[in-house]
Order: sequence, then structure tokens, then C-alpha cells
Amino acid sequence: MTKSIPEATMLLPSECAFTLDASKPVLTHARSMFAEAALVPHSHPRGQLLWAVEGVLRVTSAQAVWVVPSTHSVWIPGGVSHQVSCETAATTCNLFIDPSYPVRKHEQQGAMLSMSPLMREIVLRLTQEPQLMDQQSTQRLGLVAIDELEHLQAFEVRLPSGNDPRLVKLISYMVQHPNQAPSLVTLANQVGASVRTIERLFKAETGMTFRQWRSRFRLMNSLELLSKGESSTAVAHSLGYKSVSSFVKVFRQEFGRTPQSFINKR
Repeated sequence: MTKSIPEATMLLPSECAFTLDASKPVLTHARSMFAEAALVPHSHPRGQLLWAVEGVLRVTSAQAVWVVPSTHSVWIPGGVSHQVSCETAATTCNLFIDPSYPVRKHEQQGAMLSMSPLMREIVLRLTQEPQLMDQQSTQRLGLVAIDELEHLQAFEVRLPSGNDPRLVKLISYMVQHPNQAPSLVTLANQVGASVRTIERLFKAETGMTFRQWRSRFRLMNSLELLSKGESSTAVAHSLGYKSVSSFVKVFRQEFGRTPQSFINKR
């Protein structure tokens, strides 16, 4: 019998994500997520800016997988199905934007964004101090948030996802258990497919081999360690690189700058 993959405890999305009201351009919701928690896969009519003040989020849609440290956020357009999970505890702040206010129309599948200092303060004020603001003040600041959202720089770091249920299940498991490294044989058995089938699905639906996909996913997870202040040397060793220079080279190729530059830019 095929062993099923254990599921993380599932949480429900905020109800305000489904509220349509042009007089309230931005609705907010803050949430504390415990370790290994995940939201049920879902979509909603409002666009969502998702940011973790603390912790690292892993966001999976039908098109991509993002690993998102607190230095960045994710823009999820309305109607895009997605799932959010975290390995360790995280505190999230969410802005839900009414569809009557088009935002980042050129990114129909979502994007990972660098958080500007201004956007950080706006999001914190809207989500953590709502009792200090009246409706008009909230509306005005929400409109400023919409304007600033248009100017956040996209960070082109994502992994392609897939549509086949077996591949979706396998990738979901890897995303929710980033520190585990089961063999492809083990993963294939868990989703009820042969190794050859999984290898074919990865190549056909992601354009990458399983080894390439997992290597890039591990590299994306290095952002979490760097965000916590760990050195390039420590991160390189934790990821299994033979030398720091090889890690720095691959990091630069993937993210466009060195790990030290990434740390300093925070």
C-alpha cells in the first residue's frame, strides 16, 4: 500500500479576502502561524500582499513556488489559487485589495517583491494598529499602500510548479518539509508513482530535472538563513557545498548578487 504524505495542520483564509466593497479599497488581516502550519489551498477575489514580519513563508500556486523571507513579500492577484505554509512559527500581515483597484496588472500569476521601508511601515500601521485609526484614515492610508505596491521591485526568484496531482503532492511535501531530504524513490512511492514517471513529470511540467529543482529549492531556502544573519560560510556548509566560493558563485547566478550583498541590502 502506498504510504500517504502527512499533511500540515490546515488553517482557513481570512473572510475579508472574499469581501467585495469598493468603498474599502484595502482590508487587512494579521495572523500568527505556528510551526508546520499551512492554509488550505484557496483563491479569493481580492488581490493579496502577503508579508511575514517574522519567519519565512513558502507560497505555492499552480504556476510557481516562492520561498519568502521577511525582507520580501508576495503579491497574489485575485482569483489565483495558492497555498501558504511555514516550517517555523511566523507572523503574517496581509493587505487585501478590492478588484475595483487594479494592481500590477502585468503580473497575472503573482510575484515576489522587495519590501520598501515605506511599505513596511504602512503595512504595520494598517495591520497592527487598526484601533488607532478611523475609517477615513484607514482608507487614505490604504490608497497610499496601493500606490506604493505598484512601485515595489519584483525579485525574480521562483520555482515552476506542476499540474499533475502526483507532482503537486510531491512538491507540496517538499515545500512543507524543506529540511528533509528523502530520496526520489521514497518520494515517488509516497505519491504512488514510479521514479521514471516522476522524472518525466518534472521535466515535462517544470522544465527542470528533479535534481535541478531540489537544488534550486535548497538555494532559495538559503535566503532564510542569510536573513537570520548566518554567514555565507555557515550557509554553504549547511547546504552541502564543498566550498564557500562555489556557493557564492551559484548564489550570484541565481539571485544576481552575492550573499553578502543580499545581507547588506536588507
